[in-house]
Amino acid sequence: MREHIVELLAQSLLHLQRDGVLPADLDPDVGLERTRSPEHGDFASNLAMVLTRQAGMPPRELAQAIIDHIPRSRQVARIEIAGPGFINFFMDHCALRAALKDVLRQRDEYGRPMADPDESVTLEFVSANPTGPLHVGHGRGAAYGATLGNILELAGYRVEREYYVNDNGRQMDILAVCVWLRYLELCGEKVAFPENGYRGDYIYDISRLVRADHGDKWRHGGFEITEGLPPAPNEGGDGEVHIDALIARARELLGKDGYAVFFNAALDTILKDIEDDLGDFGVRFDSWFSEQALEDSGAVAQAIERLRDNGHLYVQDGATWFRASELGDEKDRVVIRENGRSTYFASDIAYIQNKLSRGFNRAVYVLGADHHGYVARLRAAAQGLGEDPDRLEILLVQFAVLYRFGEKVQMSTRSGQFITLRELREEVGSDAARYFYVMRSHDQHLDFDLDLAKSHSNENPVYYIQYAHARICSVFRNLEQMDERHNEAIGEAALDLLTEDHELALMRNLARFPEAIETAARMRAPHQIAHYLHGLATDFHAYYNAHQYLVDDENLRNARLNLVLATRIVLASGLRLLGVSAPEEM
Repeated sequence: MREHIVELLAQSLLHLQRDGVLPADLDPDVGLERTRSPEHGDFASNLAMVLTRQAGMPPRELAQAIIDHIPRSRQVARIEIAGPGFINFFMDHCALRAALKDVLRQRDEYGRPMADPDESVTLEFVSANPTGPLHVGHGRGAAYGATLGNILELAGYRVEREYYVNDNGRQMDILAVCVWLRYLELCGEKVAFPENGYRGDYIYDISRLVRADHGDKWRHGGFEITEGLPPAPNEGGDGEVHIDALIARARELLGKDGYAVFFNAALDTILKDIEDDLGDFGVRFDSWFSEQALEDSGAVAQAIERLRDNGHLYVQDGATWFRASELGDEKDRVVIRENGRSTYFASDIAYIQNKLSRGFNRAVYVLGADHHGYVARLRAAAQGLGEDPDRLEILLVQFAVLYRFGEKVQMSTRSGQFITLRELREEVGSDAARYFYVMRSHDQHLDFDLDLAKSHSNENPVYYIQYAHARICSVFRNLEQMDERHNEAIGEAALDLLTEDHELALMRNLARFPEAIETAARMRAPHQIAHYLHGLATDFHAYYNAHQYLVDDENLRNARLNLVLATRIVLASGLRLLGVSAPEEM
């Protein structure tokens, strides 16, 4: 319906240009929005106010001229001028009935545009370091990214979902050493554990796996390990210097093969756990991209060389720097350290080059809010590579804070005191977790009420929406128990009997679904679908409570069944986008 009104307005403007009311070279953007109240119609346009200067006439006078030149349409019941010059469109019931027919004909494809947009994206999300289990903070990025990918696909985009595995660098070395130290404990050695090491029970679990496979093969005495190391923080030393020395000592004592045992055991175990955890959460990826593979393939060196060829590198104090500050970043960045090793940022640059070489229009990053500094940094890197920085789209997901019994749940990742995503799913269920994570805009902080998420009440939005779907299913079960059948053809022929206010409201909302998909895709806003579904469920519950569906009149009965069936289709489709189930009984 929206596209039809836009076309009518565009034709009116062409007539006004032909008549000299508007400049011939004018190419205005036809603004059209859904109204918030049926009293103001279904759609409203501010076009007259936008073009009043070009037309040289007051907005209301121009609005009337636009209306006078709009071609007649059976889908439009009437057009009115409101306020300072808004043009309000009231759709005819036949347009609402046409949308209802579209739902029943297109089924799961309802909402997909007739012509797919020429858009394709790589969508990277979660990408948590494989140094421990996913926690509730990662859950929001996972739910947001997965839902966004679903919405973009229904909107016609080509989407490649990707997880970037940070399997190279200092944090992985710290993890490997922590596993080794716990392994030594299991072997009976007493070695002080670093204060800034990874302390979760999962470290012991990985260490047990290593010992089960290798026995005491990699055992070394505590004195041999700590002799000559810089002091730990409890001895007045620097914790970071101390743990770096531990890493060097582990490499020395274990050798290349021994160190790889602990490194790979930690990486493989945790990465498999992450993949399983996300899979159980309904989150899947088309590719798991290895940072180490970038290094091994020479891509990092190639990206650095490309920056050098473009004149964006310089050497200072033995390190090689990227002139990022000249390209919009807050400061220059090191890409090669004094010791000759490339930095994390150098890998990020190579990853950008890889993404933009795959033939996609855009590379979309979904990052945590603590990565806000990456926006300018990554755009500067793209520009330094000679790429269009606008092809990068960095979306920052704000933090989720858990509340139980009205109290904030305290967490600390490094100390191991955190709630995992798996624990959250076990407590509230995947459906509630997926919905609650996306029911607010990703750029807003989220207060996650655990007690509300578990409640079976209308105050719980996901329960409220699922209950609407289950209620519709119960209508059709009752129909079977009456030994009756739903005849869609009879219902379609009798749709003009749907004249009750609740029926018209429900049809209006069903007609909005394609627009909700388009808006959510364009604005990268899954919460729009969550809100839409809640509104649709509200309209249905009101209809269910006010009217009987299984009436004696065969025509009216089937028409109403067509309406509630269409509602069930859209509810199920929308819930599927959110990664939430659509139960038939509750």
